[in-house]
Amino acid sequence: MPRSRSLLMKTLRILLFLGVVGVAVSLVAVWKIGAWHLVFPSHQHDTEAPVIPRDLASPAVLVFSKTNSFRHVEGIEGGAKALQVITQRNNWGMFHTENGAVFNARDLARFDAVVFLNASGDMLSDEQEHAFESWLQAGGGWLGIHAAGDGSHLAWQWYREHLIGATFTAHIMGPQFQTAMVVLENHQHPVLRGLPNVWEHEEEWYSWERSPRTEGFTILSTLDENSYVPVQNFRGNERDLRMGDHPVVWTNCVGAGRTVYTAMGHKAEAFEQPQFQLLLENALVWLIDASAEGC
Repeated sequence: MPRSRSLLMKTLRILLFLGVVGVAVSLVAVWKIGAWHLVFPSHQHDTEAPVIPRDLASPAVLVFSKTNSFRHVEGIEGGAKALQVITQRNNWGMFHTENGAVFNARDLARFDAVVFLNASGDMLSDEQEHAFESWLQAGGGWLGIHAAGDGSHLAWQWYREHLIGATFTAHIMGPQFQTAMVVLENHQHPVLRGLPNVWEHEEEWYSWERSPRTEGFTILSTLDENSYVPVQNFRGNERDLRMGDHPVVWTNCVGAGRTVYTAMGHKAEAFEQPQFQLLLENALVWLIDASAEGC
């Protein structure tokens, strides 16, 4: 083989090797930041339900954090710890799972509240979705945290209409996390009990096409858009995410059931903030106590 050809073949092998390594490194990075199912969305649905402890205390909270889209690794870990503290303090039972087959009539009947802790994507089969819808409308309580309101749930139309009430557009970038002022609106609502009228929170702030207020949802708190930069700067493209009316905590009543959604909760640090912890605890108390005012 001529020397020039041999050198060319060696060069091509080196480039091929470097390309394979580069792809591998990129895929590992995608996995580590939780974006694997964002790049490669999953439609896997569980078929065998998890075993729920027989001695689970009552009232009981089901924490569900399955991610068939982007996975908020830190937010799920931090949120699970915070919810464990809250449930223990109130002597409630708590069961944390990422198995969607728990959404069946028999198992759901054991729970008073369900938390979608940064759950994302096409998580449940049609049958599992219907089981959850029936459970909620019969008097269950639902708490959605952060990614539970992102754009990965739009295929589940009932969820979008009754639990979120708004269509996600984007979140801030450049910088991705900013401190903003959260302003209480419905001061007498039990979910806001003990919270200051205005408080600071650092977050990856979401925006939606319109406020869920326009669809009849009860707004509990909004963002002061003058307290941060509601813009997405990504790869040189700038997108204005201002909403004017920019809610971050809201509720809805669905049949005999109750719902609360909060846009906060991306990072573990969010769950360490006293105001956010109190908000979550108040929400669960209200969801579990069907006699409380608010619906």
